[in-house]
Amino acid sequence: MSLISRFFGRNESPAAAALTANPAIEDPLSLQVVFSAPLALTADALTTALRAYHPDMRQARAEIEPDMPELLAMVGWGKHVVRLVGFNAPYPQESMEACVAPAHYPADVKAQVRAHVSHVLLYYAGFEEDTLEQYVALAAVAGALSDFNGVAVLNEHAHTSLPAGVFTRESMGDESLDVLRSLPLTMLYCGFVKYEVEGTEGVWMRTYGGDAFGLPDFAALAEGHHEGELYSGMFNNIMAYLLDSGAELAAGHTMQIGETSYMKLREPAESEYFLQGPGTVLVAEIIDASQINQPDA
Repeated sequence: MSLISRFFGRNESPAAAALTANPAIEDPLSLQVVFSAPLALTADALTTALRAYHPDMRQARAEIEPDMPELLAMVGWGKHVVRLVGFNAPYPQESMEACVAPAHYPADVKAQVRAHVSHVLLYYAGFEEDTLEQYVALAAVAGALSDFNGVAVLNEHAHTSLPAGVFTRESMGDESLDVLRSLPLTMLYCGFVKYEVEGTEGVWMRTYGGDAFGLPDFAALAEGHHEGELYSGMFNNIMAYLLDSGAELAAGHTMQIGETSYMKLREPAESEYFLQGPGTVLVAEIIDASQINQPDA
């Protein structure tokens, strides 16, 4: 069965070592990698990079469809299969800016990212059901690809990106997969965006991508940009707690976040249209104990 058939989940007579996409996945998780040079990947070189990334990937393999103007490939190991689609062209500018502009790394690195000349789209197509593990597999493939002139790894759904050097085997070390599992959610798998709204005093801060985990996203109106680290950490901790515990939060709920401070959650107001979607968004308001269970003004 050809790679193209297996790429789309068709494999009527599978060979033992054949990579086949899971046809049951309708809306796959995705990461994107952008490069400073035209794509020049070979199956052997990519297989070598994957196998060197972590001992759990020592049986990884890569297949590339030959004689195509675009890159069409699959890689996999264990339960994991990842589809790759690559182009010797820049990533669409609007989508790239949504990932690069709010990201938290130096302006000169952002300039390098914006000057990229090719890109590869990664789609999870394996048989692992856990969302975090799917993202870890995608990030590991992105890390292996970073050896081939990668400059950034993007998560368009989460409105975020990081320099590709963060994901290389040299940066991650011997426990690369464990490091990827322990990344703060708001670092790559979910995004943290700050923006100013005309006519509003302060800076809105919110997460993106929680819906991929079945979680709400969180937003807050901060006093200024200096509170970014505070809210990024707060939202990351809450989302990690929800993910680990299976607990649920909804509008109207209150939770303690300090010795005397609490967070009350509400739905975005009609005037806060810029907070809408793509999934559930909960606005956090910091209150003290005396305000608990008080009706909204």
